[in-house]
Amino acid sequence: MSQVGDKQTRRGQDRPTLEAVAQLAGVGRGTVSRVVNGAPGVSDQARAVVERAIAELGYVPNRAARTLVTSRTDAVALVIPETETRLASEPFFAEIIRGVASELSDTDMQLLLILVRTAQERERLATYLSGHRVDGVLMVSVHSEDPIVDLLERIGLPAVLGGRRSELEPLSYVNPDNLGGAWAAVRHLARQGRTRIATITGPLDMEGARSRLDGYRRALEEAGLPFVEELVGNGDFSEEAGARVMRQLLLAQPDLDAVFAASDLMAAGAMRVLRQAGRRIPDEVAVVGFDDSPVARHTDPPMTTVRQPSEEMGRAMARLLLEEIAAPSRTHRQVILTTELVLRDSA
Repeated sequence: MSQVGDKQTRRGQDRPTLEAVAQLAGVGRGTVSRVVNGAPGVSDQARAVVERAIAELGYVPNRAARTLVTSRTDAVALVIPETETRLASEPFFAEIIRGVASELSDTDMQLLLILVRTAQERERLATYLSGHRVDGVLMVSVHSEDPIVDLLERIGLPAVLGGRRSELEPLSYVNPDNLGGAWAAVRHLARQGRTRIATITGPLDMEGARSRLDGYRRALEEAGLPFVEELVGNGDFSEEAGARVMRQLLLAQPDLDAVFAASDLMAAGAMRVLRQAGRRIPDEVAVVGFDDSPVARHTDPPMTTVRQPSEEMGRAMARLLLEEIAAPSRTHRQVILTTELVLRDSA
């Protein structure tokens, strides 16, 4: 009997209890619980005493019990409504994930990566989020009519978007200065004496793509150049789209002398088609991309592009989300990150 009792005692010692921490600290169990859960209402002196007792005993909170008490899951979801192919091919997503993971690395939060490719997967995600199975949601590649964003707004789950649906976006978001970056790119082309500047847009149901098109138009207007519909081609940020639209633009406007593409991948596709058509870059046609991804440094010639701080965008999104989880009633915040024109040999 004594042996069994000793084993039970050792097991109890292996996992100190909340009560043991309270006894050592000389405070009530409720005070220890508030310190462990980060709740208000504890003096600095009491908090310090409890934290010393926790450190001395090596107390580790029971996550299952904590979840029942606090409704916290210690998990956040990063939702990307794209295919595995798009996720793997676009460096932007890898940089966002790296930034988010870096910001969460010193917290207790688990990061769940969720791809949404079909209507069925969207419905399943809606059910999952409605059950508050995570403490908050990060979402990138935001399309104007995506019902998941509407759901996040409706159920009040802490959420931060990478991008926005419009300038009136009510949810918290982190966004690069898309308009300013595009404006700087096209202004650079105009100052080089280019007068037939084409653009390859991203999907126009995304505010970021629309803003880059607005920046293109604004720079043309300031340079005294006309906006020509036939010099605008719609893509989807992929290299294949850049190549396809470039072929169409060359057929419709063979005298074009510059191209601003709304992503580096589309710019790389455009450069490939221009080389195939015998057009020298930048002598005959200058090319500027957007992202400053690794792709831009390895094209021939190296690509002039607009740098957007994608990894910092991921970190900023995670910081905002942690703040919203800690204080759900706080005012939603909007963060605009600066972009920078990076000059290389393509323009």
